[in-house]
Amino acid sequence: VQLQASGGGLVQAGGSLRLSCQASGSIFRLNSMAWYRQTPGNQRELVASITSGGSTNSADSVKGRFTISRDSAKNTVYLQMNSLKPEDTAVYYCHANLAPYYYSGRYDYWGQGTQVTVSS
Repeated sequence: VQLQASGGGLVQAGGSLRLSCQASGSIFRLNSMAWYRQTPGNQRELVASITSGGSTNSADSVKGRFTISRDSAKNTVYLQMNSLKPEDTAVYYCHANLAPYYYSGRYDYWGQGTQVTVSS
């Protein structure tokens, strides 16, 4: 199983970016998907998550600015980030909880991370 994230970059404060992450490989059942972020010296923190049924959850710091969505047919999760602030600068990681085979349990998988830098 691989998670391929894309869409990071450099943007000015107030701008927007859209992150994408596609899961590929052996996937029997894809459960929740999420975006986390991490800055140097800090723990990885949850930004937003979405269940297979479409229920979402997001950190208070991004509510009203970031929107998570998914395309189940494409095994892809998106993070639309609007009104970006310098404090949103971080490496963003895609996460998926899935069962690779019908007989297996569910496991956590991570993407490689994509840098988002917001200049003031």
